[in-house]
Amino acid sequence: MTDLIITIVLCVAVAIAYAAAALIQARYAHLAVRELIRVPALWLALGLNGLGAALHVTSLGFGPLSLIQPLGVLTLVIAVPFAAMAAKRRVTRLELSGMTNTVIGLAGLALIITTTGPGETLTSGELIGLAAATAAVVGVLSLKGRRPGASTLWEAVAGGMAYSVCSALCQTVVVTVGDAGPATLLRPVTIVAVIAIAVFAVVATLVTQRSYRDGLAAPLAVTNLVNPATATAIGVALLGENLATTPVEMVIALVCAVLSGFGVTQLSRARDVVDTPSLAPREEVSTSV
Repeated sequence: MTDLIITIVLCVAVAIAYAAAALIQARYAHLAVRELIRVPALWLALGLNGLGAALHVTSLGFGPLSLIQPLGVLTLVIAVPFAAMAAKRRVTRLELSGMTNTVIGLAGLALIITTTGPGETLTSGELIGLAAATAAVVGVLSLKGRRPGASTLWEAVAGGMAYSVCSALCQTVVVTVGDAGPATLLRPVTIVAVIAIAVFAVVATLVTQRSYRDGLAAPLAVTNLVNPATATAIGVALLGENLATTPVEMVIALVCAVLSGFGVTQLSRARDVVDTPSLAPREEVSTSV
């Protein structure tokens, strides 16, 4: 019982850290990269994201992933009210409906779509291929999201994929070093993996930041959906894992996916964050890229 309580407390703390970081990032999502570097609050957001990641890893030592994964939707539950409070208004009925549908759908997917297997690490060829393919896909999605009038959800998808691949590469490096010792850090493929982790971490942060420029909740929901979906795909395709899901469960999972998509659509319509330029200091407002 003690471990269960600790797991829940840690998951709530993770959700609060991620939600607070997302709210800060949404506030400055309209700024260019060179302007973001000069914003102290952004460094606070990065610190909160790092804290959230550290607490997430810690929670894995007290509870099963099957419990921790569904609790990840708490980030969205906390972020929407946070955004409303920052805008000094109440959560709208459409936001509440969209948040509820998205959370139920995401939690259902996390509970139903599970994998079993040895949980292997990436081989050198798989690691390089995954990094190259991810860079290409994330690049295309990011460019598509930067086009005038394009949906910010393209960048949210790119951010979710980059975060997930970053985690997969981290897992491979940590397991490899643990099995073969620190000397493996000097191997060329390990160096490539570490560089890729750093690049994907930065790219994920930047594209996710940009995805918040027209509203927080919908991009955050999409990122939370794409991240575990990509992780599952990597596990099945490259890490020797198998879907432990029956045909009936797959049908239920499809319903959950549709429900999540409907919730994201509602959140997109709600535009839960007030216009970013009105929140940011006047001298920091810029439309440059």
